[in-house]
Amino acid sequence: MDRRRTLLVDAFTDTPLAGNAAGVVPDGDGLTAAQMQAIAAELAVSETAFILESDRADRRVRYFTPTMEVDLCGHATIASHAHLFTDGAIGDGTHTLETPVGVIDIDVTGDGVVWMTQDTPRVETVDVDVDRVATALDLPTGAISQVELPAAIASTGMTFLVVPVTFLEPLGAADPDPDAVAALAEAYDAAGVYAFTFDTVAADSTLHGRCFVPGLGIPEDPVTGTASGAVAAYLRTVDAFDSLPEQLQFEQGHFMDRPGHVLVRAHDTIQVGGRATTSLDGDLRVPPDADDEILTPEG
Repeated sequence: MDRRRTLLVDAFTDTPLAGNAAGVVPDGDGLTAAQMQAIAAELAVSETAFILESDRADRRVRYFTPTMEVDLCGHATIASHAHLFTDGAIGDGTHTLETPVGVIDIDVTGDGVVWMTQDTPRVETVDVDVDRVATALDLPTGAISQVELPAAIASTGMTFLVVPVTFLEPLGAADPDPDAVAALAEAYDAAGVYAFTFDTVAADSTLHGRCFVPGLGIPEDPVTGTASGAVAAYLRTVDAFDSLPEQLQFEQGHFMDRPGHVLVRAHDTIQVGGRATTSLDGDLRVPPDADDEILTPEG
């Protein structure tokens, strides 16, 4: 039976069991899509990255949630490259990565911060039904209607409905309806909904966000890289700042006891960055496609 090294790596944090956990399989070559899907289901984190050989870039990646394959995942990309750097498989500098949305650049600094260049931004402000959005997100109507900034559809590789909120208190207390949020996202052809406020836990944070992606089997994502890229593009497009800071810091995950911080640059290109740390490193026994055995983790 095949054995594969498999890790859980916590992204956007340097503290184990915080941030956003990603599965990482550093040698995914030879695995079928069904086997990758089974591994992702066994690990049961929001996304698992499978690193593969590529003839177009330094390496290729496929991303799987516990239920399906997805085109892009920021935190799993940060996690996998942080692991490769710590493991000595790659050095600092720029690395190319072939993804389902195209080849992207990954920059690793000497101190282990991983930066992921996002796809070309797409931002479109939208008039939303405030009552519908407030009901889906379990927010007071005024928490949305009293914000001067508009809602928008934003993407730097994956599309999100971006909803600005007045204060941290209503955002933190929200208990969204997953079915209503999934329907809301579908109505805007988005993967999920990202609600944010400039009212933050940490004084040095730019904003506090919560990201809901029930349509992909993720009721709430602790800390979301691709959504952070989309939100940075949104902030740049709507002129949210008199002068756009050189670097932004988005905090997320505090209301899930998985606090993390995403670094974002939003000038010539959109870049999402952060640290990551390994919380679990072992081998997984992988049966052939036709084998109904249960995947078994080994120390």
